[in-house]
Amino acid sequence: MCTCAFAQPATQVIKGIVTDSLKKQPIGYVTVAVRTAKTDQPVKSTLSKESGSFEFNNLPAKSYKLVLASVGYKNKTIFLDSTKAMIDLGKILLSPASKDLNEVTVTALKPLVKREVDRIAYDVQADPESKATNALEMLRKVPLVSVDGQDQIKLKGNTDYKIFINGKPSALVTQNPSDVLKSMPATNIEKIEVITNPPAKYEAEGLAGIINIITKKNADQGYNGTVTSRYNSVWGPGGNLNATVKQGKFGINGYVGFNSQNKQNTSFNNATYTYAPVVSSLMQNGNRFNQGRNIYSNAELSYEIDTLNLLSGSFNSYKFSFDRNSYQLSFQPGLTPSLNQSYALNNLGNGYFRGTEASLNYQLGFKRNKDQLLTLSYKYSSFGNKQDNQNTFEQKLNYGQPDFNQHNNASSDEQTIQLDYVHPFDKKLTFETGTKAILRKSTSDFNSEVFDKTANAFVPDLTQTNNFDYRQDVYSGYTSLQYKKEKWSAKAGLRLEHTTVDANYTSIGSAANQDYNNLVPNISVMRSFKNNSLSFSFSNRISRPGIWQLNPFVNRANPKYIQVGNPALRPAVNHNFELNYDISGKGSINMGLSYTFANNTIQNVTTIGADTVSVSTYDNVGKNKRVGYSLSVNYPLTKKLSANLNAQLLFIDLKGFYNNIYYHNNGLQGYTFFNASYKFTKTFRMGADVDFDSRYVMLQGRDNSWFGESLSASKDFLNEKATLSLYVSNPFKKFIKIDFYSKTEQFEQFNSFYNYYRNISLSFMYKFGKLNSSIKKNQRGIRNDDTSGGGRGN
Repeated sequence: MCTCAFAQPATQVIKGIVTDSLKKQPIGYVTVAVRTAKTDQPVKSTLSKESGSFEFNNLPAKSYKLVLASVGYKNKTIFLDSTKAMIDLGKILLSPASKDLNEVTVTALKPLVKREVDRIAYDVQADPESKATNALEMLRKVPLVSVDGQDQIKLKGNTDYKIFINGKPSALVTQNPSDVLKSMPATNIEKIEVITNPPAKYEAEGLAGIINIITKKNADQGYNGTVTSRYNSVWGPGGNLNATVKQGKFGINGYVGFNSQNKQNTSFNNATYTYAPVVSSLMQNGNRFNQGRNIYSNAELSYEIDTLNLLSGSFNSYKFSFDRNSYQLSFQPGLTPSLNQSYALNNLGNGYFRGTEASLNYQLGFKRNKDQLLTLSYKYSSFGNKQDNQNTFEQKLNYGQPDFNQHNNASSDEQTIQLDYVHPFDKKLTFETGTKAILRKSTSDFNSEVFDKTANAFVPDLTQTNNFDYRQDVYSGYTSLQYKKEKWSAKAGLRLEHTTVDANYTSIGSAANQDYNNLVPNISVMRSFKNNSLSFSFSNRISRPGIWQLNPFVNRANPKYIQVGNPALRPAVNHNFELNYDISGKGSINMGLSYTFANNTIQNVTTIGADTVSVSTYDNVGKNKRVGYSLSVNYPLTKKLSANLNAQLLFIDLKGFYNNIYYHNNGLQGYTFFNASYKFTKTFRMGADVDFDSRYVMLQGRDNSWFGESLSASKDFLNEKATLSLYVSNPFKKFIKIDFYSKTEQFEQFNSFYNYYRNISLSFMYKFGKLNSSIKKNQRGIRNDDTSGGGRGN
């Protein structure tokens, strides 16, 4: 050990601060390169921080020369003929490129959109509207992402995808991503990535891909933070604290926030017309009352044991509690007036969604290469949903259903252990491999009570009482290669997953047992040119059913429109091909063609039972083909005016058998989002948005369309530490009608309801603290993205 210690070569540190020679102000994003003094061979390079500082560590002690270059400045070379352990150059002055100018101002707009070999990223911090709006509204600007009139997020027109927070699935957005993101200010977010061709290290779940939300992490030496308070005319008051602390080798960053949703009163209408096996009809109308409260938190911790050993962990939680009340009138005409059926139903409901998650990671680095890493990770997650409904009937005519109560308490716990290894052979070729085990246990304890006139009390309804126990274990291994050489980049990988499923109704025994393997390949290739790039990718993705699709709980909150899960669902495999062309320069243009197909996809299907009761469930019935074109444009029209366009057009073809009946539906669907932003002064700017989302194709019909517009304004003051923002959405109309329909040879069904459309939000943000050095984070961690959310999708 002593011999090894004394054999370590001497190293040195080179640092300095790049400064404008005229303004005497720091210059950020200057390219700083270290080269050998004798041979002029490149050693290392970096960009100066916004503070102008840069630092190179662990350089072998020898003579170097430092080369500095930046747009609008003369290049500068500094020879360092010294073997000192620390070389502090202090302020390094760069001169403007033109001697004729007394003052030089270089203005560079950060690109909003960046293409990589397997993903496209939207830089939220480079968007000035991030100060005025919430995270959900910001998603509308992201290429390939849309948000419809129900605030339902869609990726490439599909609701079968995964949302990550900082590269990992999060309890924050597992069940109610829209509610969480509406209450979270966009200033919490650094950038949003859309990974349509995830590499092999990611789980194979999510037909459309992954939306990865990367939060701000100014986790530097010292502390800083941002506190935000806001009020929205529809969503009520809210607040958020985002903070970072770094002391020595320990660092923590995170955020906590809350939102209290105002009570909302909206109306709804339902109509069903049945043609076979009997002709009948059903009409409903009524009002809904909703209000809720949510609180969310996220924290990430890091402890640098030494330069090669790193411990990190994370914790996040979310809880949304709600109160819901509806009053509806139902009318079903009979063959004669005496056979007409009608009733009034008052439904009182309350419950909550909650999620908690904690993880621990150990990362081991190697002296051979800083990018050679071995990571061991463990994560525990717990999710839950509780619902209670009281249903009271009034004004009953020829309707015998007694009053009833329903209760459902569902939960899901999972443990994950993962081992990853990254081995760079050289600067061009990197090898990755890993293994993972996910152990899941989900339960649903549901029961019903009906009112017994004889006993004058509610008694258990054994036909609607059961316990559902669902266990799913997924064991996987992967290997992948990444190659970079000059203008070429490529990724290729292979993932093998083995899944076992054991689902039981505890009262009647086993309900479903499954055991299957999936081999999932992926490949991405990108060729870069001077100001553009061309990329191609292919991947397979798996759609495993989620607990909300599997849960056999019969939701009878509306007894004429029943919803129930299907524990016998099996996974579906999607095959995805993409061709993308990107142009960069003053602005950026991203264009893409895609083709995907899948057999046996999970579809939401509806049948009409006895007494015109509509039963909606899920089944493996859909053959799905999609051809799409996407376009994203970000362009600075002037130094003060910039524009952003995000659009996609798809042709969808769906077909499949359900209950021995053949269904086929196809057509066009798409969305477009346009934004313009104008900077009046350095501290004041305004923006305007227009958004359209068409009706989307479903196996038995179409869902809703959406058109919206919004205005935003923000003003910085107190030396840009404080920001006052105003956001106005859809100012000309208070409500919007959301309608969708199903149409088959057996029945037609029309459903509509009204949502609040106009909303006004006022927020105040204040920054505090000071930072001056960066924190270290593990580069690998657990990402469980292998189950579907259970949302309505294709």
